Amino acid sequence: MCGIVGAVSTKNIVPFLIDGLLKLEYRGYDSAGLAVVNDKLERIRSNGRVSELSDKVRSLNMRSNLGIAHTRWATHGAPLERNAHPHISRDGIALVHNGIIENHESLKQSLIKEGYEFTSDTDSEVIAHLIHKYIAVNTDLLSAVRSAVGDLVGAFALAIINEQSKDRIILARRGAPLLVGLGDHEFYCASDASALLQRTKKMIFMEDGDLAEITVNGPTFFDASGRVVERTVYESELSSEQVELGQFNHYMQKEIFEQPGALAATLEMVTGSSAIVPELFGAEASSILNAIDSVTIIACGTSYHSGLTAKYWLEELAELPVFVEIASEYRYRKPVANPNTLIVVISQSGETADTIAALEYAKSLGQDKTLSICNVPESSIIRGTKLKFLTRAGPEIGVASTKAFTTQLASLYLLTLVIAKLKGKLSADLEYKLLTGLRHLPAALNLALEMEPQIIKWAVDIATKHNALFLGRGIHYPIALEGALKLKEISYIHAEGYPAGELKHGPLALIDRDTPVVAVAPNDALLEKLKSNLSEVRARGGELYVFADADSNLDESEGLHIIKMTEHLGHLSPILHSIPLQLLAYHVALAKGTDVDKPRNLAKSVTVE
Repeated sequence: MCGIVGAVSTKNIVPFLIDGLLKLEYRGYDSAGLAVVNDKLERIRSNGRVSELSDKVRSLNMRSNLGIAHTRWATHGAPLERNAHPHISRDGIALVHNGIIENHESLKQSLIKEGYEFTSDTDSEVIAHLIHKYIAVNTDLLSAVRSAVGDLVGAFALAIINEQSKDRIILARRGAPLLVGLGDHEFYCASDASALLQRTKKMIFMEDGDLAEITVNGPTFFDASGRVVERTVYESELSSEQVELGQFNHYMQKEIFEQPGALAATLEMVTGSSAIVPELFGAEASSILNAIDSVTIIACGTSYHSGLTAKYWLEELAELPVFVEIASEYRYRKPVANPNTLIVVISQSGETADTIAALEYAKSLGQDKTLSICNVPESSIIRGTKLKFLTRAGPEIGVASTKAFTTQLASLYLLTLVIAKLKGKLSADLEYKLLTGLRHLPAALNLALEMEPQIIKWAVDIATKHNALFLGRGIHYPIALEGALKLKEISYIHAEGYPAGELKHGPLALIDRDTPVVAVAPNDALLEKLKSNLSEVRARGGELYVFADADSNLDESEGLHIIKMTEHLGHLSPILHSIPLQLLAYHVALAKGTDVDKPRNLAKSVTVE
């Protein structure tokens, strides 16, 4: 995911471009660049952080009334200056792009035959040359862009300027976000609102398929058919400070309810795409993932639970052996090293000391095929791996991880689909079906959040207890572990997650009316087995609190409390069932009066051993 900003004004817009990039740097930090038009087109690029670009711009005292800028998260092409945006084609066309062009290879070969020279390894440069090609036919920049995007397969947000058109920026959107900010004789574009809040709160969100032309006189929008259309102006309610609580009482509560949006952002690059592409995980993804014969996932705490869940996905869909390791244990073991295993490290902060050390240990054993999944772009873990995927959860302040967990799960599911596709295990029909399920996930989570009033009633009862048992089977066993961890973290009630089939091997001894048993009971292949386990609990006087699917055929009775989810999401059910368990822990903690956001003895990022 990359960040785009642009502006046209009667004033100097260069400071806005730099500040906008700084606001969007969470979207990518591999390289940055900007292009402006004065007497001619001028471009400056730098490898690394936006601050390096800023230093270059300041030294040149650059000024302009028209320009575009970009901060990059590398997909196609290594993070080198030659791959930094903006990309330029002949006669002064400059372009910035967020997205992935799936048919760039075939377009590139065609353009090379027509005499175009490529100076980068990116998919984005194809678009610049394609626009130039159509300029020769249409002469008008807007018409050329319309023709060019008609040839593109994939997702994109584009901002284009031309040396011959010193007063306008052309925008195009399909599957990647792009919005326009409205000022007084100055107008802006950006990937998200955070980059615009410094100048305006009046914004227009471009719709899928839209083109736009912005000048100092204002924006004009065109739909996919080329007709001029009106788009709604919104007054943003966002603050420049993303860490404010707003309407919520606690950060944990806020972050639980942010999950539909966080997942939508994390899945941004596939929502408008017709296919899964390896480059979601980096420029080298195809070559690295094609060479692996197993996966080792290393993490701590909640991130470890996401890895345990992914094991089920990877083994079923990609048909690879998967090993999930606790970082603090792995780093002190002598594992059998496999140079063809993919080492996956997962961390919200990217600074967890044990996970960083375990990563370095794995690499020292000759396991150099590495991938990180993390929520912080500038973190140590991100910098330490060849492949990477940045979750788009946004700042997570609450110590008990919520939105970071579900976005990790979504990222791992994407990884599963990519590997399965590369290994020839994913048919086109199945790929389409699973992508459709992913696109529906944010809406399903919104419905899950509506169960909060029912969960509050359970929480009041459970808050009076000293122990709790969480049960799950199959892929929902790690979700039971995570539910128990959440309750422990913020309510200080001793809780244990357990595979339900193991009850008879010990935990049944704990069952009485004072030990609530929370069960995750989706309508999957193990439901009938789970029902038998729940009967064992009831036969011994245990109090059951069951999260079931609407079609799980479970009914309430004495000692059996049931909340039914609205639907069953198949492979994605673990993500959906995480939501009520988070809400349960939160409301139990409220009932007990503990410090939800700052539980005793815990910190957000564990940077010591």
